[in-house]
Amino acid sequence: MRFNPKKVAFGRHETFALRYSWLTKGFQALRADPGVFASNEATVTLGVGKNMVNAIRYWLLAARLIEPAEGKGFQPTPIGRTIFAKRGYDPYLEDEATIWLIHWLITTNPEQATAWYWFFNQFHKPDFGSQEVATTLYDFVSQRKLKSAATTVKNDATIVLRMYARSKGNGRTPLEDALDSPLSQLNLISQSPGGRSYTSRPADREGLPNGILGYAIAEIFEYMGVKELPIEDLMYSKDGYPSPGAVFRLTESALITKLEKIMHEIPGVFEIRETAGIHQVYLLDDIDPKLFLKLHYESQAQEVAA
Repeated sequence: MRFNPKKVAFGRHETFALRYSWLTKGFQALRADPGVFASNEATVTLGVGKNMVNAIRYWLLAARLIEPAEGKGFQPTPIGRTIFAKRGYDPYLEDEATIWLIHWLITTNPEQATAWYWFFNQFHKPDFGSQEVATTLYDFVSQRKLKSAATTVKNDATIVLRMYARSKGNGRTPLEDALDSPLSQLNLISQSPGGRSYTSRPADREGLPNGILGYAIAEIFEYMGVKELPIEDLMYSKDGYPSPGAVFRLTESALITKLEKIMHEIPGVFEIRETAGIHQVYLLDDIDPKLFLKLHYESQAQEVAA
C-alpha cells in the first residue's frame, strides 16, 4: 500500500483498460483452475485473445483480488473471495459500491498500478489536459529514477483517463476503445465536450457508500499499525501512503460528515477528537476492515428483500 520506488509497474495492461466482465470472468476461471493464465486453453476458457488474457490477469492483480501462489499460478486474496466468490457479496459487479471498492483497491496498489496510485494520490490539479498528465507522470518517474520508457508511461496516463472519463464516442474512436470501464460510473474524472481537457475535483461524493469509506479508513489504520491519524493524513497522501480523501476526491467537510455517519452507524470503532488544535481520528477498537463491507452488503440485501 505504501509507495516503494523499488517496486513499481508500468504498461502491464497490454494497453487494455479494465472492462466490465473481466474481473468476474477471470476470478471464476482462476477458482476453477489456479494455472488458467498459463494454460494453452486460456483464450478458449476466457473467450478472449492472448493479450486480453494477460490484461485480465493484470487487472485482477492490480485490484488486489488475486496474488501469486506459493507454487505455480495464482490464488484468490481474502478480499477477492469476499466479493467475487460464488457466494461472495457481489460476484457480478451489480452494486456500484463494489466499483468504489475496486477503485480503492487499485489506487492503493502502487506496486502493480503505479500510475493509478500516482494520479489519485499525487496529482492534484483540478483541470488538465492529457498531455499534461503524461508529462507530469513522466517527471514523477524520472525524478525518482524509476525504470520505464517514456512511451510506456504515456500509455499508462492515457489508460488512466480512458478508464475514468466517460467516452464521447466520436467517430474517430474505435468501438472497443469507446466502451466505458466500470470505473467511469464514479465520475471522478470528467472530459470536456471537445474531448481536449479533463476535470477531477474534490466533491461531496454522495454516491460513495459509508461502508466503502469505512473499509478504506480501517485498512489504512491496519496497514500503518497506528491508533490515531490527523484528519489531514486521511485527506492528503503523505510519506508515500495513500489517503481516502485523495483517492475518492472528497472535500474535507464531506470526509468528516461521512466519518461522523460511520461513527453513528458503527459506534465504538472511530472517534474524532481535537488535540492541540488538530482534529484527529482515533481507532478505539481493532476491527477487521471487511466488517464494514459486511454491514453494507447485508443492508443492501435486506433492502432488496423488503
